Order: sequence, then structure tokens, then C-alpha cells
Amino acid sequence: MRLLVLELVKFGLVGGSGVAVNLVVFNLLLHGAGSGAMTATVLASCVAMGTNYLGFRFFAYRDRASRTRGQIALFFVFSGIGVAMESVLFYAAYHGAGLSGPLGSNIAKALSIVLASAFRFLVYRTWVFQHEHDARRP
Repeated sequence: MRLLVLELVKFGLVGGSGVAVNLVVFNLLLHGAGSGAMTATVLASCVAMGTNYLGFRFFAYRDRASRTRGQIALFFVFSGIGVAMESVLFYAAYHGAGLSGPLGSNIAKALSIVLASAFRFLVYRTWVFQHEHDARRP
């Protein structure tokens, strides 16, 4: 249980920095550069995905990050699914629930990040950054 809590803390630290990157890039694109809401959310999520990979690889899961092509591919496949989930959730909140405007768009973005992060945590720990003994199980 203690190891799981430590893993959650490390995931939270990396994820928190990724959320910050995601929100900053999102706001720069949407409110600063005048990009469309969906363009801003997808691009911001992709930038955060890259920074998160570095944080997970070198901090949160450094004890089980093998840096194989397979691991990198799995990370980006599952992260891409996470970006798609986040984008659908953002769209539903932004357009469906009317959370637009500066405050509303940030609430929609934050909610979509949080919900998609639960998926990311499960798949990263289960398939991407496995413990060595887990990877050898049939």
C-alpha cells in the first residue's frame, strides 16, 4: 500500500506539472492567439503529453522505464487515447454544458484533464511502465 501511495504522489507531481503546461498552452492559444477551442485543447494536450513523458520516464517511473521502442510506442498510443478522451470531455463541457468564456473554458479544460488522468494512471502503471516481474508474466 505504501508503494502505491508513493507512486500516486509521483504520478501527481508529474501530472500536476503536465496540467500546468496544458492549461498555460491552452490559454495562450485560445485567449492569446485566438485559436479555436478544440484546436487549443488538442495542441495543449499534445505539448503536455511530451513533457509528461519526460517526467514519467526520468522521475515517476524511472525504476521501471526501460526506454524500449515498445514502451515509448505504448506511452504515446495510450497518451493519444487520453488526448482523444480529454478532447471529447472538453467538447461536451465547452459546447454541451456551455462552459465557454475565459472561466468556463478553463473549468471545462480542468475537468477533462482530471477525468482523462484516471485512465492514464491505470494504463501507464499497468502496461507502459510495468514492474520488471509484471512484464515477464504471460
